[in-house]
Amino acid sequence: MMKRPLLSIVVVLVANLIATMPAIGAVPGKFILVKGGSFKNKTSNYYGKDVVVSDFYIDKYDVTQQEWVEVMGSNPSQFKGDRLPVENVSWYDAIEYCNRRSIKEGLRPYYRIDKQRKDANNLPNPKFGDLDNIKWTVTINEGANGYRLPTEAEWEYAASGGQLSKGYTYSGSDNVDEVAWYWRNSGDSPLAGWWNWPAIEQNHDQTRPVGSKKPNELGLYDMSGNVREWCWDWHGNLPSKLADPRGGQRGFGRVWKGGGWMGVAFTAAIAFRGSLAANGRGPDQGFRVVLSGR
Repeated sequence: MMKRPLLSIVVVLVANLIATMPAIGAVPGKFILVKGGSFKNKTSNYYGKDVVVSDFYIDKYDVTQQEWVEVMGSNPSQFKGDRLPVENVSWYDAIEYCNRRSIKEGLRPYYRIDKQRKDANNLPNPKFGDLDNIKWTVTINEGANGYRLPTEAEWEYAASGGQLSKGYTYSGSDNVDEVAWYWRNSGDSPLAGWWNWPAIEQNHDQTRPVGSKKPNELGLYDMSGNVREWCWDWHGNLPSKLADPRGGQRGFGRVWKGGGWMGVAFTAAIAFRGSLAANGRGPDQGFRVVLSGR
């Protein structure tokens, strides 16, 4: 039999462990509550279009490699480091991460993923044909409380500062160097002149630890620069007079926002819209996650 003093120590240790564990369904401490409303930033694509977003929570950082490995088990990133953003992840990878993390934390997965049925809404690229050889059918599990990708509208609303927006071009500043890692400043020394890949390689440009630059008005980091961030939406025409838009029903590329360490400055602007096939990966392609309002 276990001696009473030892039993007491075990009981105390277990109680302390339970006390430090987050409650099932609790919002992680580093998530920021974004109060909903209409767009205040005049540089936003949604300004003046009567588009409204509801309250939601967003991670103040991109998903890090440590967070990714804890859920997925392996690290696909080209540049390794626990506090570096995970990269080389496709849109499908990000979707799977959201569901697996939700299950791990006792949340209801936000996505239904059918890997056997090709998505008829995933169209060939008009210029290059079928770039996506995966084409899983991914739909939303309405009412689920799990992790998910932001919609393009949510991303742009949060990046522009929400109701606290000061109208910046980039997320948190009109000076790109204050808030973004991009091709000129993400290496050994500052680069000048025209964008030049050999110069970028020789300068050892790469991702940087999350949260190393100035945050935006909401306290969010790296919404401009470091890694491009996947959004839920198909790339297409932007809506107007709509609450909580989710993009079109079909398309040939998913939206990415924010620019990355190898990109030029204008891609880090809040309003810039990028597109990539859902199976696309790159050493500057990452994401961050959100939770719907509680």
